[in-house]
Amino acid sequence: MVRCRQEVRSDRFDHKFGGDGFIVVDSLNTCDEELNNKGRVFGHTTLQPGSSIGYHVHNGESEIYYIIKGRGEFNDNGKVVPIAAGDVTYTFSGMGHGLSNTGKDAMEIIALILYA
Repeated sequence: MVRCRQEVRSDRFDHKFGGDGFIVVDSLNTCDEELNNKGRVFGHTTLQPGSSIGYHVHNGESEIYYIIKGRGEFNDNGKVVPIAAGDVTYTFSGMGHGLSNTGKDAMEIIALILYA
């Protein structure tokens, strides 16, 4: 199966989880079955400079971010650490995280949410 770019759904979210600005999420999967019912999100997310995803906790699932482009800060369960292109973050079930674009350019990430 191939999903062509023009078939990928793109959504804008303002103040995601109480964050600043907005993010744009290109949904790379359309249903849980495409992740073998082991997850619910596989997406390409873009944060403009100054935008963020507010701190939130995952229960019954974990989330991985792969930073494709840009730089920022990752709130790793209360500890803020700098991140940049090529970094990978992990948030396990029962833990929380947030993400801020502190750079001058757009930040792009791949997000994957898997069930615990």
